Amino acid sequence: MGRKKVTIVGAGNVGATCAHWIAGKELADVVLVDIVEGVAAGKALDLAEAAPVMNFDINLVGSTGYDETGDSDVVVITAGVPRKKDPKTGQFPSRDELVKTNQNIVGAVTKEIVSRSPNAILIIVSNPLDAMCHVALHESGFDSKRVIGQAGALDTARYKTFIAMELGVSVRDVHGIVLGGHGDQMVPLPRHTSVAGIPVRELIAEDKLQAIIERTRKGGGEIVGLLGYSGYYAPSAGTVEMVEAILKDQKRVIP
Repeated sequence: MGRKKVTIVGAGNVGATCAHWIAGKELADVVLVDIVEGVAAGKALDLAEAAPVMNFDINLVGSTGYDETGDSDVVVITAGVPRKKDPKTGQFPSRDELVKTNQNIVGAVTKEIVSRSPNAILIIVSNPLDAMCHVALHESGFDSKRVIGQAGALDTARYKTFIAMELGVSVRDVHGIVLGGHGDQMVPLPRHTSVAGIPVRELIAEDKLQAIIERTRKGGGEIVGLLGYSGYYAPSAGTVEMVEAILKDQKRVIP
């Protein structure tokens, strides 16, 4: 049985870091695709040269086209215009303001992928996430079970991180879930949140818990405000958690 294959479209911070995590875990061979000449090939080569040091052994390919992507098991789509500060206004665009531009990019990418990997599962990371999932679903013609948005995994990770920080405990002992849309519509669920089996409301005052919930909702914007661009370590880690669960058929429950 051959090794699994994952294609990542968009070799920016999120896409390249996804490749990094996948390589380190030896989950699959990786094809990085980016329209900017040399970016995908350069990052794939750079990561491949880390293999002897980090002790992983997979095939890494970078390309500006899609021919190398054929017969992928999972395709991660991160392509799109990121959230960056407008130099004229000093404001950061909302996820929804990215719809018009990114729907064309995600639509075109999906068509290219589906023609070469008709049996793949698509994981969408491009923003605005909820809208881009609908675009990919429509353009692919796939069953909805094969077009998945990476949102809840990231939002839940942020929520659990903030609770652990508030209590000074290990994130491993925090259990919780965030549902809903990726943005202001997300719904953290305190009644299903616990720390080492103890309901979170027995440990954190309601006003502080509500502040954590609000910080979770604004988590992406907080990173953008600090860096001037979107975060990528946590989003890529959440994405690879999904990739691993799919490739290994782990029967995970990931929001």
